[in-house]
Amino acid sequence: MKETPKIKKLNDLKAQSRLGGGEARIEAQHKKGRLTARERLDLLLDRGSFREVDPFVVHRTHDFNLDEQKFMSDSVVTGWGTIDGRLVYVYSQDFTVFGGSLGEVHAEKICKIMDMAMKNGAPIIGLNDSGGARIQEGVVSLAGYADIFLRNTMSSGVIPQISAIMGPCAGGAVYSPALTDFIFMTRNTSYMFVTGPDVVKAVTHEEVTQEELGGASVHSEKSGVCHVAADNEADTLYLIRKLLSYLPQNNMEDAPLIPSLDDPLRMDEALNTMIPDDPNKPYDIKEVIRLIVDDGKFFEIHENYAANIVVGFARLGGHSVGIVANQPAVLAGVLDIDASEKGARFVRFCDAFNIPIITFEDVPGFLPGMYQEHNGIIRSGAKLLYAYCEATVPKLTVITRKAYGGAYCVMSSKHIRSDLNLAWPTAEIAVMGPDGAVNIIFRRELDVAVDPVKRKAELVAEYKEKFANPYVAASRGYIDDVIEPKETRPRLINALAMLGNKRDGNPAKKHGNIPL
Repeated sequence: MKETPKIKKLNDLKAQSRLGGGEARIEAQHKKGRLTARERLDLLLDRGSFREVDPFVVHRTHDFNLDEQKFMSDSVVTGWGTIDGRLVYVYSQDFTVFGGSLGEVHAEKICKIMDMAMKNGAPIIGLNDSGGARIQEGVVSLAGYADIFLRNTMSSGVIPQISAIMGPCAGGAVYSPALTDFIFMTRNTSYMFVTGPDVVKAVTHEEVTQEELGGASVHSEKSGVCHVAADNEADTLYLIRKLLSYLPQNNMEDAPLIPSLDDPLRMDEALNTMIPDDPNKPYDIKEVIRLIVDDGKFFEIHENYAANIVVGFARLGGHSVGIVANQPAVLAGVLDIDASEKGARFVRFCDAFNIPIITFEDVPGFLPGMYQEHNGIIRSGAKLLYAYCEATVPKLTVITRKAYGGAYCVMSSKHIRSDLNLAWPTAEIAVMGPDGAVNIIFRRELDVAVDPVKRKAELVAEYKEKFANPYVAASRGYIDDVIEPKETRPRLINALAMLGNKRDGNPAKKHGNIPL
């Protein structure tokens, strides 16, 4: 059937909108190893599910001859679609149009889709590829950023917010992603910085590349700004889809139940020999996690940042859970500034979105030293403590080995409202390790001992016999049960079922004052 003139005009305009900045700029984007805004949405969303909003919008600026450069849809593509059949709202910045810069209508489009996400209770995903504020529009572009920041803040804890950095992200543009729950970056093609290399050179005289200043490796390993880094854009978008499978649509729902063929009563004998006989010898807590969770699948967050604590998502009996675990293979699993803040942010996310928290504890304490004290280990440690205390979701703790000092209290102890606290027979629960404790308690005796080395060894052995076990804490009810390690999976799955209708709350208040 022949198209009517009006239908033809509609289709021509839509085709024009889909071209963004034109074939030449699309080709230039591809030469940089980057996909276009629409190609990214095709990979992210279920096939055929994307529905665009505002494809006919154009900017309204006349200054600097911009009225002669107008592109349908401006520099961002917005709309909704599905991921694994579940509704998500999306925006994807188009670098082929004005370098993806944010102007008045660009911001309006993003704000519209964010408002829709909030009203309908579904995640919002932003694919960022922008040169920053559109300078030609002046303060209007700054106002647009602020409008987005406000919505990011109001959405926090209500709907999941995910940001993917797919190209440059500079200046004010970095703060919207920073306000969201998770940031994904692509190695060698995405960058985040408040000021770029040229400004750094002008102000500090430092010569630095974009990658060295704010590449994916920098932010996923050193700053902690990036939660997940991938090798290419396709992997980045795939990992976002995977993350969403563990998350609910909003704070009023539970994460989807995904049944597994992995027997909920499965016991793995390897767990019984996982802990070395020497308490100072490390082991990999990730191996423990994989032997316990459904199908051995663990989606780690912040894998290469503050690796002395491990956080991420898994499933137990089909239910999504958040896992926080000390890592004895890195710094003996000690808590330092970065690990404390990493753990605190993750715990608070899980609590906001009704995801039970499983804690695997093997912690010798907080990291000592001048750097840690001068940079606020007290404040940072208090953040993790605050997060656990505040959380009202089901909280299950398994002490695998060391639980010393204040770190014992912080890591979801019974005293801060943990629902079930289990310990393996290898657990050591005490104020401090045997060697340090003996040095303090028996200082005078050792000073006058005929053979202080021999006497200290005897006292350390006595201390270990008395405290390097879970039974003193269990006798007080601080530990609910001591179990064989191989029993951990069925016991945790049973506990989650038992806590399915848990109700807990905090005192009425506007909000607490977390030690930031």
